[in-house]
Amino acid sequence: MKIAFVGKGGSGKTTLSSLFIRHLAAAGAPVVAVDADINQHLGAALGLEEAEAAALPAMGDRLPLIKDYLRGSNPRIASAETMIKTTPPGEGSRLLRVSENNPLYDACAREVELDGGTVRLMVTGPFTDADLGVACYHSKTGAVELYLNHLVDGRDEYVVVDMTAGSDSFASGMFTRFDITFLVAEPTRKGVSVYRQYKEYARDFGVVLRVVGNKVQGQDDLDFLRAEVGEDLLVTVGHSDWVRAMEKGRPPRFALLEDANRRALHTLQAAADATYELRDWERYTQQMVHFHLKNAASWGNERTGADLAAQVDPGFVLGEGVATPA
Repeated sequence: MKIAFVGKGGSGKTTLSSLFIRHLAAAGAPVVAVDADINQHLGAALGLEEAEAAALPAMGDRLPLIKDYLRGSNPRIASAETMIKTTPPGEGSRLLRVSENNPLYDACAREVELDGGTVRLMVTGPFTDADLGVACYHSKTGAVELYLNHLVDGRDEYVVVDMTAGSDSFASGMFTRFDITFLVAEPTRKGVSVYRQYKEYARDFGVVLRVVGNKVQGQDDLDFLRAEVGEDLLVTVGHSDWVRAMEKGRPPRFALLEDANRRALHTLQAAADATYELRDWERYTQQMVHFHLKNAASWGNERTGADLAAQVDPGFVLGEGVATPA
């Protein structure tokens, strides 16, 4: 299952995504965690020291390697230089699995030991001073989009992506790459404003969107969220002494997380697992192609000097039964 956590800055989406990752790892599930936020905090939320988090290999710095590996022997892609963030796979492309070992994971992923399990962590890399005025953050997250476009994940496997704050993910097709999107919202007008944007933008793309109310302190907060987001409200989370200790760098054993918050994490997993039956690989591939053609026409063709529409393999449909070339 591919799962996104989104929300406005300060909503707690990184904290909740890290708790969900810990929950899945403790249950023994294979997990790839991806920090795609412009502010890179997922590593620290998973217990890494500041120096360890800063030393994680940035996917954005390894785009040539990622493109060259994923291109494989696809005859429609002349070179890695002509691949853009939306380039879809086709016959001959190398596809990815959650649990396999491959050169992409070797270069971009690191194993993180958690209380009760291990996860693979990948990060886009921070927006640096060198990027100011010459690049946008989507040049970093393009590596994640390529990863998701070539990923064949199955039941009981999880890729959890901590997305950039607000509605920035709509600058590409990445918002359609997930089985379910958890939008973390505080019980305030600002807290639900991103929900309204997301709901509107995602309306025509079959995005499964569920709201996780965070920092909910009482019935009034709960009533406010119910009135604002209706049936999209999945679960709420309140104060956590465990989270406060984690933020101080002294997390107790994960088994000591409060019962109410543990139940909330089970609810998130159940909601994610339920979307597996809704999977439509043909629609998923069509959406990939849709955004690739849009990007090709708007900037990709001019940038690469190639007709990127020719990269589309009309007979190819991504899916769990598709074989991966050696």
